[in-house]
Order: sequence, then C-alpha cells, then structure tokens
Amino acid sequence: MKIDILAIGAHPDDVELGCSGTLMKQIELGYKVGIIDLTKGELGTRGSAETRAQEVEVSTAIMGAKVRENMGFADGFFMNDKEHQIELIKMIRRYQPSVVLTNARHDRHPDHGHAAQLTYDACFLSGLSKIETTLNGKKQKAYRPVAVYNYIQALHAEPDFVVDISAYFERKMQTIHAFKTQFFNGETDSTENQTFISSPGFMEFVKGRAIHFGVPIGVKYAEAYTVNRTIGVNDMMSLL
Repeated sequence: MKIDILAIGAHPDDVELGCSGTLMKQIELGYKVGIIDLTKGELGTRGSAETRAQEVEVSTAIMGAKVRENMGFADGFFMNDKEHQIELIKMIRRYQPSVVLTNARHDRHPDHGHAAQLTYDACFLSGLSKIETTLNGKKQKAYRPVAVYNYIQALHAEPDFVVDISAYFERKMQTIHAFKTQFFNGETDSTENQTFISSPGFMEFVKGRAIHFGVPIGVKYAEAYTVNRTIGVNDMMSLL
C-alpha cells in the first residue's frame, strides 16, 4: 500500500502528542496516512506494553489512519545502527510515503532524538539501490521520501512552519486521552507512580503549546515542525 504521509514515533503516543492534528487534517483533505511506532513503550513508568497496545487501537480509530505498525525495537535502547536502519528502510520502501513526520531532533526523552536521526538516515539510505532489502520474500525497490519533518515535542524549539489544527484540536485531545494509563484524564490512578505527563499540568501544557504556535499565524491552535532543508513552494499565495 502506498501512502502519502508516514508518521513515525519512538513510542506509542508520540504521534498523538506531536502531529495527530495535522494527520487528521490531511486525512480529511484526502491523503492516505500511516503510522509507525518504533517501540512498544515497555519502559514507561505507568501502564504496560499490553495496555499501550489497547490504547493505540482506540487512538488510531479516532485519527482514521490507514495503517499502524509497531517495529518492536527496544524501548530506551534502540540505536541508529545498520540493523535498525535496515528494518525501517523496509517499511519506507513498503509504504513509499512522500512525506515523513518524526520526533524532535532534541528533546527531553533521549529516544526522541535517536528516533529522529534514525528516521532521517533511513529515509536517505532507502533511496540507495545498492542497499538490498526483501519483505515477505519479495525484493524491494529503492525509494526515498521527498521530505522529512520533525514535530516539536516537550522542549522549546523555533518552528520552521506550523499547521493550523484548530478544527481538529478537540479530536487531538481525544487521541491523547485514549492513553488512559499515561495521561491525566480526571481518573488518574493515584496508586501508580506519578510522572511529568500524568499530571493535570501536562494537559495544560499541551493546550498552551498549541495556542502558542497558533498565535503567530492568527489561529486558535497549531502544531509546529522543524526541517533539515530549505522549504520550497510552487505558489507563494499558498503561504497566506
């Protein structure tokens, strides 16, 4: 299946927090969207890999993504090496996305930066025909996405562009709240260890960040991205 946009996250819930509003907007515009989680989030303080998997199903249904896969890499310990690159290259060649969205290059959780560099390198290497891969017994063709964009996460970064998600913000919050074991939802289990993301203040942070990114372009809520290359436009009027 060829898709238009592939969103990659180090953990289940990274995509929800970073770019789910954008994905839902692009889906409504008619684009095919897929998601890849690199790990099962098994090292998360709260919940388990099993509860995360259940929560992923709920969130994905809310977003309406065509496909979602989990690479099963080791949470906290996956690396940007040949073994991991080859596995991700197989997915890039399988789905042939035009655009890839991935974690912030610098963030509070080290896995996020590792995922960003792994994704960037895998996307480039995927275009080299001398790197041979097979999937389900079939040889794959070389393929390189047109662009890789990094969604901004916990740490502040100056965006290179932002996307108006005002019409999708409430559904974005629904995708986040689908992860009941991870985030505050008014029923947070007080018997489990509390974390930065399980506090009521974190939900306020998510909302405030979206408002902050929306203000410069005159909208209520936005998601923000950084890029590794110059952005070009065909019609300068589309920047309005």
